[in-house]
Amino acid sequence: MASIVRWEPFREMMSLRDAMDRMIEESGFRPPAPFGWGEGSMAVDMYETDESVIVKTAIPGVKADEIDVSVTGDTLTVRAETKEEEEVKRESYLRRERRFGSYCRSVTLPGGLETENAEADYSDGILTLTFPKAEEVKPKNIKVTSAGEK
Repeated sequence: MASIVRWEPFREMMSLRDAMDRMIEESGFRPPAPFGWGEGSMAVDMYETDESVIVKTAIPGVKADEIDVSVTGDTLTVRAETKEEEEVKRESYLRRERRFGSYCRSVTLPGGLETENAEADYSDGILTLTFPKAEEVKPKNIKVTSAGEK
């Protein structure tokens, strides 16, 4: 006895999408990422402690005095440029994956930071920016008492 199967128009489309994803993953080709995650940008880690907000980014091959860090309003911008090595001819390369050129990344900082008291440290290719929090945004502990303890 034959059974009737309900037709779902998107079933075939999802299997086609899965096949395309698998084909791209196996080919090693990575399509360019949208909105600033492609060439020329840098990955940023941002986290907070009770006292400050920390921003870290890797900028290898650059000297500390070649990094430009600025804050305008609540926007942090980090710029740097790496120079290409001149002693190797282009046609001599077997593989070339390191990128040369300018890097720029802007991120929005949370409010309540004392940006004028920020500290920057650059060591081992990692730029670490520390933005202290203003007193009014730091967590405050409130002691809880019961009515019988007063």
